[in-house]
Amino acid sequence: MEKEAKIYVAGHRGMVGSAIYQKLKQEGYTNIVTRTSKELDLRNQHDVATFFENEKPEYVFLAAAKVGGIVANNTYRADFIYENIAIQSNVIHQAHVHQVKKLLFLGSSCIYPKLAPQPLKEDYLLTGTLEPTNEPYAIAKIAGIKMCEAYRSQYGDNFISVMPTNLYGYNDNYHPENSHVLPALIRRFHEAKVNEVPEVTIWGTGSPLREFLFSTDLAEACVFLMNNYDEEQFINIGVGEDISIKDLALLIKTIIGYKGELNFDSNKPDGTPRKLMDVSKLHALGWKHRIDLEEGIRLAYADFIAKHC
Repeated sequence: MEKEAKIYVAGHRGMVGSAIYQKLKQEGYTNIVTRTSKELDLRNQHDVATFFENEKPEYVFLAAAKVGGIVANNTYRADFIYENIAIQSNVIHQAHVHQVKKLLFLGSSCIYPKLAPQPLKEDYLLTGTLEPTNEPYAIAKIAGIKMCEAYRSQYGDNFISVMPTNLYGYNDNYHPENSHVLPALIRRFHEAKVNEVPEVTIWGTGSPLREFLFSTDLAEACVFLMNNYDEEQFINIGVGEDISIKDLALLIKTIIGYKGELNFDSNKPDGTPRKLMDVSKLHALGWKHRIDLEEGIRLAYADFIAKHC
């Protein structure tokens, strides 16, 4: 990407989009276009077409999405499949119509089959049944990947897709019910510490294994891939290491300084047993994460304190 090129970051106020926006500014890109959801409803086909006609961006980072944790995904199933398909279909199609030089679509590791071999290689897509609790969201994201592949195949559009692992970091969602596991635990332990609650309940058995990538690392990887990757097949973004939910909870408990007990509620769903990304393809291109989990949690907790307390 040329430093003066017009770059549209869709979803610039979310955790992922805001990290990409800040990374682009740090790298010296000077012509970044953004719109809030109130200014531009990406679910509205006409409004998206008008935006592209007026702005004519040369590059697009498609980070806008309706996202949430396991409970939100399972509760708002229709909202997750409809809104995500609408957003990505409108943006990808208009990027084609207006001959965008390159588009990067952000998917999610939940696209992989629930019981796929570990670590998850890009070739495992559509080789088995999805995790039921987030199936509508996963299908929407798979549709986005396939749209990028189809527009490349039929029209020659340079649209690429990236699949991040579980993310956390600055501007995360700390909603008590709709957040992902890591920010949810940060909030729960912090409130338990402040209110001197003797016990914190953790959803599930604590046995599932998860991989976590800090938001600024993801942003760096996205900008790197926009400049260095042009293949049809999507590419994983992760750290290549995972941790059990129980050990994650113990780590967050220690960082926050909570002294109470943990109770694992096995009546709550665990989700997929393991989701570890194979990142050998990304490493071979020359990119590797910088922020380890403990450092990242400390940064995220400081951000939580600054913005929510």
